[in-house]
Amino acid sequence: MEDFASIIKNVSRYIDFTEEEKGFFISQLRIIKVKKKQFVEQPGFVSNYRNYIVKGAMRAYVIGDDGQEHTISLAIEDWYICDLGSFILQEPGTLFTEAMEDCVLIQLSYEGEQLLLKNLPKFQNYLLVRGHQIAANMQKQILSNISQSAEQRYYQFAERYPQFLQRFPLYIIASYLGMTREFLSKIRNNKAHKNDA
Repeated sequence: MEDFASIIKNVSRYIDFTEEEKGFFISQLRIIKVKKKQFVEQPGFVSNYRNYIVKGAMRAYVIGDDGQEHTISLAIEDWYICDLGSFILQEPGTLFTEAMEDCVLIQLSYEGEQLLLKNLPKFQNYLLVRGHQIAANMQKQILSNISQSAEQRYYQFAERYPQFLQRFPLYIIASYLGMTREFLSKIRNNKAHKNDA
């Protein structure tokens, strides 16, 4: 039970578990360790697990026709990451999901999730709330990418997720924000000069 304390705490923010329900929820989970640079998902394969990060940092990305990596999502402790479209629709995925540090993950399988939805109705509320949050965050990200300058996007990201700046290399943050590493370096250097002035 102790091994699953962080995910129980996460889910309990949204729903109240009885001890019996908690036990049933835990029975559908498994813990795995993933080494830095290891993939848990790759394009062409169906995503079978939601990955909750107990320890570590991960990213999901796609490779464009031009060979460039485009980071779609970043995640650290107490966040989930997976190829959501592939997981929900159970069709071949499009994303690479890679460990950026050694990670400990708690995985919930697609089959386990279906069992929870069938036998634990309040779990539906959890997924509904989380689904709404994901949709709202994705909308904000899209609007930010099309309506803000690169500088604005970076400053907003740095203010909202300062811990990410310590955990992910510059080229990945640049990729996530839709700019080159060189351009992001320029923005950061300009900020440093302004702070020194």
